[in-house]
Amino acid sequence: MMNTPYPLYEIKRVTNLRQLIDYRADESASAVAFEYETNKGITEKITFSELKYQINALGTAFYNLGLRNCHVAILGENSYDWLLNFFALVCGNIVTVPLDRELPVQTLKNMIKNSNCSALIFSDTYTDIAEQLENELGIIIINMRDAEKLIKKGASLISEGYNEYLNHNIDESSVVIIVYTSGTTGTSKGVMLSHSNLAYDTYSSCCNCKIAGNTVLLLPLHHTFGLVAGVFMVMLYGYTVHINLSLRQLMSDLIKVKPKILFLVPLLAETLYKNIWKIAEQNGTDKTLADMITKSNKLLADGIDNRKQLFQSFISPLGGNLDTIVCGGAPLNSKYIRNFRELGINLLNGYGITECSPVISVNRNNYYKDGSVGQVINVCSVMIDNPNNGTGEICVKGLNVMLGYYHMEDETAKVLENGWFHTGDIGYLDEENFLFITGRIKNTIILNNGENVSPEELEEILQDIPIVNEVIVFEDNGKIAAEIFPDLSYAEKNKITDILAELKVQIKHINDNLPKFKQINSVYLRDSEFEKTTTKKIKRKSKYGNN
Repeated sequence: MMNTPYPLYEIKRVTNLRQLIDYRADESASAVAFEYETNKGITEKITFSELKYQINALGTAFYNLGLRNCHVAILGENSYDWLLNFFALVCGNIVTVPLDRELPVQTLKNMIKNSNCSALIFSDTYTDIAEQLENELGIIIINMRDAEKLIKKGASLISEGYNEYLNHNIDESSVVIIVYTSGTTGTSKGVMLSHSNLAYDTYSSCCNCKIAGNTVLLLPLHHTFGLVAGVFMVMLYGYTVHINLSLRQLMSDLIKVKPKILFLVPLLAETLYKNIWKIAEQNGTDKTLADMITKSNKLLADGIDNRKQLFQSFISPLGGNLDTIVCGGAPLNSKYIRNFRELGINLLNGYGITECSPVISVNRNNYYKDGSVGQVINVCSVMIDNPNNGTGEICVKGLNVMLGYYHMEDETAKVLENGWFHTGDIGYLDEENFLFITGRIKNTIILNNGENVSPEELEEILQDIPIVNEVIVFEDNGKIAAEIFPDLSYAEKNKITDILAELKVQIKHINDNLPKFKQINSVYLRDSEFEKTTTKKIKRKSKYGNN
């Protein structure tokens, strides 16, 4: 079980997304790029050569409709149609605005208006919204299900010699997508990314993290992590992306596809791990699983690794072939890294931000450090600004850094200084270029005695209490407090009737090992999950104290 430095993986360097499509169509034309299950239970498969053909034909039809040198929004659930329309747009240098389908109609309207979109491509689910936007904004609307008809039209045009789409030159340095941020606070900003941003971030991420098999796409496509990690990286390595059409189908998709790798946000990773134990409890094998983990850990300490054989039946609900999970998009509790590793699944934590296309760092398949977000990818550099004992604001410079915020020059100037993007995250780099994140500047609690406290640091400690499901730490009248959504199933299973009393006992043990200014003085219980962004980050709002 290797965990030492080794050379970066070698992979084809691509500099734009059309080059990615062309490369794969040339190298592995008959290999399956995408697959998905239809409503009739039929598995549709699209090869890399078919993908290129459909992109070129659909893009040609778009050009013929007058969609060029313009901005086009795209709204819909994850689907092959979404991806096909996306690629047809960006490979024609049409600025594409992927929209978060969970946002309110008024917010979607504002984003379309503010990003100067002249057209909207939408799925059937959002027909009413599309028609409303057509009437109010006067934009062109195109239903994704019209792709087949448009592909036939485009193919006919190409056969007649209409080659403007095929012959245009990709402008790698100009904006090609505008992605709206979904931060936990503040107004969304339109992040302008270029072909070069996305392609180099994909290439460099692949140098750090090797893709060794097929995946199931679970991340939303309007999010850059979903696009770059869940789609572009897998395509560059030449494997198949199975598109999950609904989380209700998640477990059946995993069993059917038997993925080798998954890209997940922490909430999904935690859910999958808990599901392994839930199934074991239902089967009456949870005690056996616990005993086997103890036995396996002792064998590992002696250099004997039998995890694949020992835990095969327990991880079979995940398909049985899964050996790697790449996690990003929100803070991850390190205990889940250890938990999955005990079962023979390597959970690699990474770090990114939309403004950096998004990947900045990721732990490597065979070189990782628990608690870190991995090594900085080679397309960019990280600087720690205004460090205090080595810890300060994480700043990034490189080919993956955005062009700026759309029509928000003042906001751009606030975060981009001499090419360095100021992330707002606090952390440090160790001597081996592993990046560690300790918090967010805007979340830092400054006590009246001048001490600074990172709520994220305390939240990770509190997450190790088994009865804690979700938690935020905040200031309450000059002291540290925690609001906790408990794990009710754990309480029931362990016959804990006074949850607050149990928490106070556990937190006292934690406080005994903390300096006085960091100690948690108040605990509040809540009876429901915290509100989250559409990217599953907790919105840091409490009805108690100052936050």
